[in-house]
Amino acid sequence: MGKRIRVQRRGRGGSTFRASTHKRIAPVRYPQATKRDSESATNGVIEKLLHEPGRGSPLALASFESGENCHIVVPEGVFVGQRIQIGGRAPIEVGNVLPVGKIPEGTMVCNLELHPGDGGKIARSSGAYSTVVAHTAQGTMIKLPSGKTKYLSDHCRATVGVVSGAGRTDKPFLKAGAKFHMMKAKGHKYPRTRGVAMIAAVHPYGSSKRGARKVTTVSRGAPPGQKVGLIAARGTGRKRKRRAR
Repeated sequence: MGKRIRVQRRGRGGSTFRASTHKRIAPVRYPQATKRDSESATNGVIEKLLHEPGRGSPLALASFESGENCHIVVPEGVFVGQRIQIGGRAPIEVGNVLPVGKIPEGTMVCNLELHPGDGGKIARSSGAYSTVVAHTAQGTMIKLPSGKTKYLSDHCRATVGVVSGAGRTDKPFLKAGAKFHMMKAKGHKYPRTRGVAMIAAVHPYGSSKRGARKVTTVSRGAPPGQKVGLIAARGTGRKRKRRAR
């Protein structure tokens, strides 16, 4: 009888898999939106730039004249003491926050809201950005960092600019210890052994006989001992380009 696989052991809450959440500073969220914000602009200032363990880009503490404070993603070029504005009347300048319906086509933005008021969900990692493609009757068409396009509500807010820290992933780790501590800050297990390298008693894909492995796709509702590999995959194998007819 083999030991429990990784996804079964994670849920027990031991120190091996526990994330260092006590080092987190604050969640990244915009101030609470009101109907008046879309037709006005609130002035604010960047109080300080902060580093949060496990996050690839810095955080900025912004205070607004309305009395609200919030932590936002830092676009490239933002500095301490910079004046920013939030609202539909804010100018199109790096660091300002506007509804995507008020942002011109072709503008690069970051920290987009998927739904109005959710605080920002898309393009938050270092060097990430989305592009406003078009304004349509369905909403605003956004090109995501993955290259796909998506329609968002015109009232979803976004920060003008590209997230700072671009090129961070270009530098190699060089030492396994550096990668270990980075993954530990994120709450991830490292090093991560491949299932196919294990014995059959320890992992569903484990076997010295390569042809005897199971199919690697599993359903969304599979139990923890079985839920490994391509979870709820829409397609498998190498992607092939479709020929234009």
